[in-house]
Amino acid sequence: MEFTIRPIAKVSNSRSEVQDDYWAEIVSEIELEDNIPAESLDGIDTFSHLEIIYIFHKSVGSDPVLGSEHPRENKRWPKVGIFAQRKKNRPNHIGSTIVELLRRDGKKLLVKYLDAIDGTPVVDIKPVMREFLPMSGITQPDWSKELMINYWE
Repeated sequence: MEFTIRPIAKVSNSRSEVQDDYWAEIVSEIELEDNIPAESLDGIDTFSHLEIIYIFHKSVGSDPVLGSEHPRENKRWPKVGIFAQRKKNRPNHIGSTIVELLRRDGKKLLVKYLDAIDGTPVVDIKPVMREFLPMSGITQPDWSKELMINYWE
C-alpha cells in the first residue's frame, strides 16, 4: 500500500545545514500551511510539550538504509538496524521529536528542542500527554549515550 502525506506546516529556524549536534540553542517557529486553519491549534497552549512529526526532506531521493549500519558511520559503535537508530536515511524519511512549546501566536508555534532544519516540512503535531510516555524505565546501549553527549548542548 502506498499513500501520500502532505505537509501541514513548515519549520523556520537559523540552522540551514544538516548537523548532528548542538541543538539546544536552536529555537524554531512552526507555521501552519495556508490551507490549515489557525483554529486547529486551539487549546495547544495548555500543553507544555508537543511531538512534532516531520520529513527529513534533504534525504528524500537518497537511498534509504534498509539493513544495518554503524550509527553516524562511526566504526567504534556497533552496526545496528535502521530501526535501532534515529538516522535520517530511513525507509520513509520520517523524523519525530518531543519539543517544549514556548508560545503560540495564531498559526505559529515557537518551540525549543526541535532537531529539524530550516524549511523542514511538518506532517503532524501531537500534544504530549504523560499517559503516552513510557510507563517503565528507559533502557539504551552505551554507544547511544555516547552518540547523544553533544546533541542537546
